[in-house]
Amino acid sequence: MRGHVLSRSLRMRRGSALLATMLVGIAIATCAPRALAGFDDPLDTPAIDSALTARGLINGLARAGSRVVAVGQRGHVVYSDDDGQHWTQAHVPVRSDLTAVSFADARHGWAVGHDGVVLATQDAGASWVKQLDGRVLGKLIADYYAQHRPDGWDDARYERLQADAQRLTEEGPDKPFLDVWFADARHGFVVGAFNLMLATDDGGQHWTPWLDRSDNPRALHLYAVRAAGADVYVAGEQGLLLKLDRETQRFRAIELPYRGTLFGVAGDGDAVTVFGLRGTALRSSDGGASWQKLATDVDVSLTSATIDAEGRQLLLSQTGQVLRTTPQALQPVAIDRRVPASAALALPDGALLIGGPQGLHRITPHLPTGPTP
Repeated sequence: MRGHVLSRSLRMRRGSALLATMLVGIAIATCAPRALAGFDDPLDTPAIDSALTARGLINGLARAGSRVVAVGQRGHVVYSDDDGQHWTQAHVPVRSDLTAVSFADARHGWAVGHDGVVLATQDAGASWVKQLDGRVLGKLIADYYAQHRPDGWDDARYERLQADAQRLTEEGPDKPFLDVWFADARHGFVVGAFNLMLATDDGGQHWTPWLDRSDNPRALHLYAVRAAGADVYVAGEQGLLLKLDRETQRFRAIELPYRGTLFGVAGDGDAVTVFGLRGTALRSSDGGASWQKLATDVDVSLTSATIDAEGRQLLLSQTGQVLRTTPQALQPVAIDRRVPASAALALPDGALLIGGPQGLHRITPHLPTGPTP
């Protein structure tokens, strides 16, 4: 049943090519015996070197100092030191599809993906090591909750949590992580399917399960974790939005005037925008206490966001539309061409770097000058 729910939810994600890759990866992990003769386990198989890597599916983009790093299918990671003009493939120890990447500084970064994989780099993305995968994830969670009973939980609730952790162990590495965010080189979060949430305070050497620290009793999928100013948000399906309560070290649910799936969070310090299905975007300027639904003519999913050099939030759709957030609306931005977007990064020269099912592309947005109206 859980596999069917995940498949149904992922059908609404970032576009047909990305969808196909994710569903195939999940189907293989769920149905194919990993010990089958002739089967190369992606967790034990390094990514293949290919001159076409930058043209394949790209799911995540991040900046490591002056370097740009992109991650995508089959464990592919590429980096550029000239803002996307040329790309070099990194050394990656797995062939699992990668979904997101985050850098805490110019050298320390993390990438996550299918098969419960978490990778880390200390050389700005040139080489990576595996910190966690789905084969040990279930046991890690089960062992943790065998020793740590959440405060205030009754026997029935605690037993369900332990049963869910045991099921993760029995089902093997079939659960994807969908996003990662680090505040600095030591503190970060990874989130994923079925309320998967783990935290680290030592750069990923050890991970602590936070399944009990999120207001997500239905174990909805968590698609994004991002900071907006001093706050940290997690967005998920069916209108789920969580905000970190630093005092209690818990992600608490925020009420939204929307019940559709959210794919991302964008914050510019003064305001936070969440976005998702059918061109939906909501903006808050008071830390999530109230929300304004932004008017838009877009009727397809908004799938990625970036902050440009002027501090403006730019949102992109799965069909390549670029929108600029204002207090009341999403204004269309003229661009030289449309590229389906799974990830986006604003570059210092004013260009946009877009990753998606058609690989990596630089486009030129024609933004108005001056402050956002």
